[in-house]
Amino acid sequence: MDYEVAGLKDLIREIPDFPRPGIGFKDITPLLADPAGFATCVNALADRFSGERIDKVLGVEARGFIIASPVAYRLGAGFVPVRKAGKLPFELLSVTYELEYGADTLEVHTDALQPGERALVLDDVLATGGTAAATCRLVEKLGAVTVGFGCIVELSFLGGRRRLEAGLPVEALISYG
Repeated sequence: MDYEVAGLKDLIREIPDFPRPGIGFKDITPLLADPAGFATCVNALADRFSGERIDKVLGVEARGFIIASPVAYRLGAGFVPVRKAGKLPFELLSVTYELEYGADTLEVHTDALQPGERALVLDDVLATGGTAAATCRLVEKLGAVTVGFGCIVELSFLGGRRRLEAGLPVEALISYG
């Protein structure tokens, strides 16, 4: 099904010099607050991956939770939160990855995915690809398979797709080149 994703860009607010000088932050909160815009994001991402068998949808903290939960519901899949270090209460699997300004750690419960399960990874933004690639590594470490990555916004000028596995389907609803 085709959705009017072209109009979504009009619902994104740019905040200059945030979080530091020279950065033009893409604020998706107006898009999320717009019922039609939010529904378009959920439906477009769910429909893009509806032909795949997906057992779990992973949402990356924190804005990834917002889009991943309703997509998981639409796909009849479970939802798995991928959190920053120190936020989950059970046995954990962690991966540390490099950022453009340092390092960060993501964690998931060790029982979040079973070997052989098929996982879709969703986040709000694909920028440099570090967070997306780290999440895909968590999936692999648990013996599951990443079947795709989806996001609302891609900052394609940062080349994040190159950090993901070759051939992995990537769906970005809005791209800033």
